[in-house]
Amino acid sequence: MCPIWRLLVLLSLLSVPSALHKQPWRGLAKAHMDSKPALARIIAQGLMKHNAEGRIQNLRLMDSLNASGQMAPGMVGWLISSMSLQHQQESSANITNIQLDYGGIRTSFHKEWFSANILLEFDIDLRLPFNNKIIKTHACMNLAVEFWLEKDEFGRRHLVIGSCSVEPSSIYTTVLTEDISPKMKHFLRNFRGNLAKVIPHLVESQVCPLIGEILRQLDVKLLKSLMEQASAHKLNQL
Repeated sequence: MCPIWRLLVLLSLLSVPSALHKQPWRGLAKAHMDSKPALARIIAQGLMKHNAEGRIQNLRLMDSLNASGQMAPGMVGWLISSMSLQHQQESSANITNIQLDYGGIRTSFHKEWFSANILLEFDIDLRLPFNNKIIKTHACMNLAVEFWLEKDEFGRRHLVIGSCSVEPSSIYTTVLTEDISPKMKHFLRNFRGNLAKVIPHLVESQVCPLIGEILRQLDVKLLKSLMEQASAHKLNQL
């Protein structure tokens, strides 16, 4: 994300009171904003505060691919037969150019059920020692989160956080580097397929706990108010 765009996002989020302290979010319940942008901005502010992009960038992708066994047999079999142990250790797959679409977070409400959708994309720089060339692959996906208000035995509402996962149908990868040999194209086809299996779990492991922490600090009365505002907004549009 370019510096100017990041600055604009940060400025737009200043209208939302800080909500990421251990104490209840000060002044947040008094915020008078349209309900959908309000919750989306709260989530965006929290993800930026906790450096979600940096956490994704620091993922050890190659180690995860090897540890999970997702690269075998076609991919690793060809690699191992082509490289010495030293060369295998020199290979790398680094995540770069992360763009988490803070401004495009979408939220929806239905009765006391809420959902949020977050789009993110990034590049993966794959370096293989035997051709001394970095191959760049682009990946994008949508993370969906569900949460709702639930009454306990005393009739008091509390927040329940449901599923948080990358939607399988939203995962897309493409190779950006041109001038690739036929043998390397076969390798990259396998690599892209394995990325689609491994990356969602890695992204979920970093982003979902952050979203859970953000949502758990929301005041239940605020969520109820956002829900009522959303319902009123829909009625006004009829």
